[in-house]
Amino acid sequence: MADSILLNPLRTNSRKTGYYNAGRPARYQIEDESLNLDEMPLMMSEEAFENDESDYQTLPRARVSQRHRGLGWFLCGGWKVLCISCCECLVHTCRRRKELKARTVWLGHPEKCEEKYPRNAIKNQKYNIVTFVPGVLYQQFKFFLNLYFLVVACSQFVPSLKIGYLYTYWAPLGFVLAVTMVREAVDEVRRCRRDKEMNSQLYSKLTMRGKVQIKSSDIQVGDLIIVEKNQRIPADMIFLRTSEKTGSCFIRTDQLDGETDWKLRVTVACTQRLPALGDLFSISAYVYAQKPQLDIHSFEGNFTREDCDPPVHESLSIENTLWASTVVASGTVIGVVIYTGKEMRSVLNTSQSKNKVGLLDLELNRLTKALFLAQVVLSVVMVALQGFLGPWFRNLFRFVVLFSYIIPISLRVNLDMGKSAYGWMIMKDENIPGTVVRTSTIPEELGRLVYLLTDKTGTLTQNEMVFRRLHLGTVSYGTDTMDEIQSHIIQSYAQVSLAQSNGSSASSTPSRKPQPPAPKVRKSVSSRIHEAVKAIALCHNVTPVYESSVNGASTEPESTEADQDFSDDNRTYQASSPDEVSLVRWTESMGLTLVNRDLTSLQLKTPAGQILTYYILQIFPFTSESKRMGIIVREEATGDITFYMKGADVAMASIVQYNDWLEEECGNMAREGLRTLVVAKKSLTEEQYQDFESRYNQAKLSIHDRALKVAAVVESLEREMELLCLTGVEDQLQADVRPTLELLRNAGIKIWMLTGDKLETATCIAKSSHLVSRNQDIHVFRPVSNRGEAHLELNAFRRKHDCALVISGDSLEVCLRYYEHEFVELACQCPAVVCCRCSPTQKAQIVRLLQQHTANRTCAIGDGGNDVSMIQAADCGIGIEGKEGKQASLAADFSITQFKHIGRLLMVHGRNSYKRSAALGQFVMHRGMIISTMQAVFSSIFYFASVPLYQGFLMVGYATIYTMFPVFSLVLDQDVKPEMALLYPELYKDLTKGRSLSFKTFLIWVLISVYQGGILMYGALVLFDQEFVHVVAISFTALILTELLMVALTVRTWHWLMVVAELISLGCYFASLAFLNEYFGIGRVTLGAFLDISFITTRAFLWKVCVITLVSCLPLYIIKYLKRKFSPPSYSKLSS
Repeated sequence: MADSILLNPLRTNSRKTGYYNAGRPARYQIEDESLNLDEMPLMMSEEAFENDESDYQTLPRARVSQRHRGLGWFLCGGWKVLCISCCECLVHTCRRRKELKARTVWLGHPEKCEEKYPRNAIKNQKYNIVTFVPGVLYQQFKFFLNLYFLVVACSQFVPSLKIGYLYTYWAPLGFVLAVTMVREAVDEVRRCRRDKEMNSQLYSKLTMRGKVQIKSSDIQVGDLIIVEKNQRIPADMIFLRTSEKTGSCFIRTDQLDGETDWKLRVTVACTQRLPALGDLFSISAYVYAQKPQLDIHSFEGNFTREDCDPPVHESLSIENTLWASTVVASGTVIGVVIYTGKEMRSVLNTSQSKNKVGLLDLELNRLTKALFLAQVVLSVVMVALQGFLGPWFRNLFRFVVLFSYIIPISLRVNLDMGKSAYGWMIMKDENIPGTVVRTSTIPEELGRLVYLLTDKTGTLTQNEMVFRRLHLGTVSYGTDTMDEIQSHIIQSYAQVSLAQSNGSSASSTPSRKPQPPAPKVRKSVSSRIHEAVKAIALCHNVTPVYESSVNGASTEPESTEADQDFSDDNRTYQASSPDEVSLVRWTESMGLTLVNRDLTSLQLKTPAGQILTYYILQIFPFTSESKRMGIIVREEATGDITFYMKGADVAMASIVQYNDWLEEECGNMAREGLRTLVVAKKSLTEEQYQDFESRYNQAKLSIHDRALKVAAVVESLEREMELLCLTGVEDQLQADVRPTLELLRNAGIKIWMLTGDKLETATCIAKSSHLVSRNQDIHVFRPVSNRGEAHLELNAFRRKHDCALVISGDSLEVCLRYYEHEFVELACQCPAVVCCRCSPTQKAQIVRLLQQHTANRTCAIGDGGNDVSMIQAADCGIGIEGKEGKQASLAADFSITQFKHIGRLLMVHGRNSYKRSAALGQFVMHRGMIISTMQAVFSSIFYFASVPLYQGFLMVGYATIYTMFPVFSLVLDQDVKPEMALLYPELYKDLTKGRSLSFKTFLIWVLISVYQGGILMYGALVLFDQEFVHVVAISFTALILTELLMVALTVRTWHWLMVVAELISLGCYFASLAFLNEYFGIGRVTLGAFLDISFITTRAFLWKVCVITLVSCLPLYIIKYLKRKFSPPSYSKLSS
């Protein structure tokens, strides 16, 4: 039986793959006395660390103690833990999901399914009719600001707490909620329409009576579905038949995994051989499929046909699958549905990305809470000065409502509108074309970054592979000596064809004489080159595709006949890796061209135009675990069976025969920045291959541990292989990578490169891209596998100063397991860090480590599907639209087309967004604090009465038409010109310190507000003591003028729209003085104090208002002038 196959031949890596576990239970505390490296001497004998990490688990230093739970624990936060646990348990009970199971699916018989499977309906909607309003309201009121406004607004329904008109509280809150609901409703309607469109797409379903049209949402498990070329696959299916003669088809997977390369899919041989389509119903067959899983790159299942003797069994792998959301690129396909709806791979992999909140928003939230505290304190003081007379508690709440403008509701509106404006400016910037802002809530984060974590391939490099070097052990060929290889290939194939001609009839003998034999050494080199180039031309997964000359769109391969004219003009190569394509293109330039490939054979064209056919017996695709790929072929002419293999040097070093040059040359090529591949071969006899095939097929039919058993059988072949050559392929740097990295480094941003490439290649790219500057040393962290080695290596690293760190993923894992805090502390002191051999999950965990240990803002940039987890984990994710597809670009917060654009994005737009939002947020809070100060002065003069100073309309107008335009025009302000910000990136360092919005600047604005509010109110009372009834018109006019002058004081660079905004606001105010005069009385209108038009036109009114305004603003202008003269900011020095 297949399940009894021994796993002994399987080589395993001694290093454990379990990564740092961030989710340790809070109630357990590791009391590790050795966590502090200083407790051990710096130099210790190696013998002291002979124990493996497993030994440390038994040592007393790794004691695990359980905290005592008592009343103190409960009061200090234990109650919160218990509540959360209870809620999670309740949610889990209410939303218990059905357990996913493996299944048996009968072809064309959905009614035979053992259980009910989900509908094949796509649903991306967040809400339904019932949950829309509660859901949106919950999302809004879970924030402190909005909840606060709701409580204040609701308090106005209580008669004893009512301060003013209801609309003054409910209108702004209703406006904010209405805008939010309309936006959510529009998004929800769009999602609903998209879902309806996808679910209504018609497909052909094969039944006993023929083809019938069926909606995508009505497809069931077991249905036989026909999908035409360029049509989306509606559900996860097993590939049964195709119209292509080759028994295979191409699919486009860019919507599933983000990769732009087409993938080859293969039919089930048993069903493809059936004479007619209708015969699918005449056989009794079923598919056994594993339970639905997340992994889109693997599948295990079996196909069984029962109605023949003996029953036919075929193993199914990822090559036999057609996942939903992919598109058929060639031919027509027929498949049996195995997963639908929520169980499809594409749906299982769809996760709601976390809502990112910017640091500026968190800072403003903290300031808002401080303001709320000040508001409560002020209200208590007012009640205390009253002497706590009468219903003082009610008066306290009335004062809280009266001073509610300290926290302005317009703060959130202004900031959200500002963020949208910044996003629009970024997308309209002609210097960074193609930039897309996908998350409009965090543009300020671009100005606060300290760590930039970048991918290498496709991000710093172009992902355009160029073949540079071929090394045979004794001789090496570079770009300038490739013509020698070409002449060797031409010569060797001429000799082969000559030998074949001599062996055939005399009529086929060529007329020219054979060349004299070359010297023995020369001939040896020639034959080795011939073998190496042939191996490179055969060992790959590349398929040549010919476009039809009729419509230019067809991608179906030409006929496989030997006399077919395989035109070089319309041939393109499709493969899953650009490395593979570059190798095949190189063999084509050397004269050995891949002209055709199907499931069972591939054909090469020699320099003389002869077609050589090789039958593909087995193919072992490349995986990230094995780091190699292999193929077994039989040559048609001779019948020889050969096993070719290529892979990374770390994987191939133990497979090939002993040699003394491979490791050294791999290092040399890596130092040149080349990606290396080791190519080897092994000749097999017919008996050897038949024995291997039987064991291999048996392993493939196994249900349990199939991958391990298949790998074990394949590795039985991978022994003592003949080393043929070493290839070097160059991945060219992106445009302007060096100046961009230098710019970022000068800006104080620490750059970490996280790549899956080998250590030498990563180090070389770090040097060539100037990630590591010329005068910096590089410390290569030696491979460590246990705690002792990690301790010694960390001590060695600690003694280095100002050097870049290069570390592998395995060593990083060991360091984080035992010395996480120490390692992160040391690494953060490095000017640059390179992590090689990193998995996608490791990349994301490194981002989270930096966030936890440094509290600084992180940015991740990448271009491939393997960078998505890192991009989503970072505070700010930037995706590049590259050759690896659009998955990273679509998952990111910002999408750019070239790496060099990140310089302007951070230095210019990041700076402006942060500075503008900081100024805007503080100014809006100042606007609320100044009017609350005036209210406090007014109440204190009127015997601490909780009576509003201004009528409802004035309060609404003050935050909107009178001051909104000038205040919002601050989003056009800039302190430094873009050219200056790029010329002096050192200016960026000031932004990361957060000085534009801090408690210091906030307190300055509080003092300004208190001073101006007091001057405006007391000035109005002192100068207008005879006309006290007009105090509202007097103080409000001075207030509006003061706000407009304060905007002018705050502005650093004037824009013509700012002037227009000031004039419009002023015009609106004077117009309202004339037409809305009934609102400018003291207290309520019923008191009979009305605005007198003749009063405001008197000279006394005008000059007194001007004096009050000047006293409130002039000192601030003088202070600003003196500060700029004697203590100017760094940017003003540069500007001058």
